[in-house]
Amino acid sequence: MEFFIISTLNGVSYGLLLFMLSSGLTLIFSMMGVLNFAHASFYMLGAYVGYTVSRWVGFWPALVLAPLVVGALGALFERLCLRRVHKFGHVPELLITFGLTYVVLELVQLIWGRIALDFKPPETLQGPAFTLINHSLNGLQLVLGAAPAEWCSATDTAIRVVCSPFPATRGFMMLVAMTMLVAIWLLLTRTRVGLVIQAALTHPDAVEALGHNVPRVFMLVFGAGAALAGLAGVIGGSTFLTEPSMAATVGSIIFVVVVVGGMGSLSGAFVASLLIGTVQTFAVAFDYSLLTLLQQLNLPIHAALRDNSLARLTIAQVAPILPYLFLVLILIFRPRGLLGHREG
Repeated sequence: MEFFIISTLNGVSYGLLLFMLSSGLTLIFSMMGVLNFAHASFYMLGAYVGYTVSRWVGFWPALVLAPLVVGALGALFERLCLRRVHKFGHVPELLITFGLTYVVLELVQLIWGRIALDFKPPETLQGPAFTLINHSLNGLQLVLGAAPAEWCSATDTAIRVVCSPFPATRGFMMLVAMTMLVAIWLLLTRTRVGLVIQAALTHPDAVEALGHNVPRVFMLVFGAGAALAGLAGVIGGSTFLTEPSMAATVGSIIFVVVVVGGMGSLSGAFVASLLIGTVQTFAVAFDYSLLTLLQQLNLPIHAALRDNSLARLTIAQVAPILPYLFLVLILIFRPRGLLGHREG
């Protein structure tokens, strides 16, 4: 039971990290129609800037300052580069953001080096948020923080005790992601700024006639999307690993999330993030193949099947391709995505 609970929480926390990334990309695409290939690079910049700022003033100020710095860089890129090619169509926009990924990667390696950085979370987030104790006699118990060592060991060999800690960093990641979801929803649906942003997408001429600077609105939207990626970078970098390949690790996954959820759908990105994060986490945890399944069911196994390498593949080994398989199926059977809207 504790395996299912901890695996579910790990999957949800990973899914919420994907949502923190995909929310900014979805916001930019839904408001500007720009599919930003450099979005994962802003995520990486958030981690590296957060690491540098945290060494000066601590983690908590870095959690605020790093996204602001990354957001400012994103707005500057939109103002000086992306806006100049916007009139030429979507292909130049894709190419310029694609080129930015390599520029950011080289700059990161030039400034911070090629090796991983030791970006540690603050002491309050180090260690477990809680520990699940599965005792064969007392059942399942939950202990806040780390469980005492004597609780996780049994003096009697007939008694089975399993302690499963859940990291505080993942709990904090879940809290920030849910706060971000509520904040974005309130901004877009309950504020004047959100109404102007949405109107600028569908009726830019009318919004400009009312005295609003539409190019400035788009610049702020792009900067906000980059800032969200930077926030995810600070949390993801301190939770997992801060190194130059971290953008490539999540870059393709967030595009899968955006397409599966529905292009431009924030709620779709949320659902797709949780779905992909949970499925991939459980797939990694199950080290079963077709052969092991047949053996456990005591079914006869043909010699050709026993020697077949595909039959020996475990679910954990194919876990990395599951999101892309899901993407292919979605594009075939529901091209607009889970919660996307049909065009036209």
